[in-house]
Amino acid sequence: MDSTDVSAEAYYESVTSVLDEVRRHAVGPVQDAADLVAEALRADGVVQAFGSGHSEALAMEIAGRAGGLVATNRISLRDLVIHGDRSPELLADPTLERDPAIAQALYDLTDPAPADVFVIASNSGVNGSIVEMARLVKERGHSLVAVTSAAQAQQLASRHPSGLRLVDHADVVLDNRSPYGDAVLELSGGGKVCAVSSITGALLAQMLTAEVVRRLADAGQTPPVYLSANVPGGDEHNHALEAKYVGRIRRTA
Repeated sequence: MDSTDVSAEAYYESVTSVLDEVRRHAVGPVQDAADLVAEALRADGVVQAFGSGHSEALAMEIAGRAGGLVATNRISLRDLVIHGDRSPELLADPTLERDPAIAQALYDLTDPAPADVFVIASNSGVNGSIVEMARLVKERGHSLVAVTSAAQAQQLASRHPSGLRLVDHADVVLDNRSPYGDAVLELSGGGKVCAVSSITGALLAQMLTAEVVRRLADAGQTPPVYLSANVPGGDEHNHALEAKYVGRIRRTA
């Protein structure tokens, strides 16, 4: 690929190809993940979504957005400051997500119920906070869905003392099919540009949501789904559904 191939059209074609790969490889895993999430919701659990760095975008795609499930909570590194007692200066550390020790604090601040299911996203799947959170989640008996890049994880050493990676703890792995380094368009002078993991992660999150909602509807349940807060009646609809989860999802008191 030369410099003429670095263009909006070239990126669109690359993303389309990767999205097709995601769809093909996700057929079985998405069904398995949806089974775990639907089971948790039936047991009055919520979905705990965690991702650091750009993978936080996937947690945002799952928790608290229009068209998504109400019984969802986003765990963020910022929780250490906003809901904990850590200094704001902590968040200025660019290597914070590599620290395994913060996972315990995040888990404790979240205070998940036994029935809660976790969705943890990490493109590399090797950073300390991610791997330690996954380890804690399984140690405490929760189901765990991992969203990661198999291509990336296979080529990187773990940053966790155990040497394990996110995929080693997961019940179900959803492969976002992003390549090593995430970017897809090669530059003529070396390197690549234009990442895809945020787009493919969003696709997986919405595919999972669709399958969970289908399972609930097939079982005769009314799926608790958010309306946009910007449409008439949205706030009233959403607040009524959130009332069931007061104190369990960050959007409630």
